Order: sequence, then structure tokens, then C-alpha cells
Amino acid sequence: MYRYTRVGLLATVIIATGVTTLAAKASGDNDAQHIQQATVTLAQAVTAAEQHVHGRAVRAEFERTRQGWGYDVEVIQGSKVFDVKVDAAKASVLSVTEDGMDRDDDHDKRD
Repeated sequence: MYRYTRVGLLATVIIATGVTTLAAKASGDNDAQHIQQATVTLAQAVTAAEQHVHGRAVRAEFERTRQGWGYDVEVIQGSKVFDVKVDAAKASVLSVTEDGMDRDDDHDKRD
């Protein structure tokens, strides 16, 4: 059961990345060119983040970080949520920060 859930999650993440890439192209941003140069796949970044935090990934995206291009993976461990930054060239975890719980659907800054 967990295997199929993980495959479904990875498929969703890959589709979301494709949609993000299309939106970036429409807005004139060149993230799509940078993801082609990444040596680490989205699936590898998700696996690295899950193993580092010992949790399950629920969201992932390719973005520019302070250290260069990388992946931002949101991982749930028990009742905690972590934002894990993963290097797109080495699959190393760059940072882990605990994320506050979103208490409503407004996606405002106070959550």
C-alpha cells in the first residue's frame, strides 16, 4: 500500500513541477532551462528529504535558493512539518526548518 502511495505522490509532484515550469515560461522566467541542467531528479530530492527528516514528502518544487538552484521539499513527520532544501547538483540537504501549521485556507503570512 505504501509503495503505491509513494508512486502516486511522486507522480503528482512531477506533474506539479511540469505545471510550474509552464507557468514560469508564460511569465518569462527561465526555471525550465535550469532544471534541465540539474543532475539530481525531483524523485531523488524527495527521497533525500524524506530520509533526512524520517518523514513523508507532501510537496516539492524546483526553485532558486541562496546556494543556487535546488529543490524545496515539504516533509511531514508525525505532527510536525519541515521545509527541506535539497541541492540540485549533489542531492545534499542544505537546510531544514520547521514550518508552522497552516490553520486555514487563506495562505496568509500569519499562518
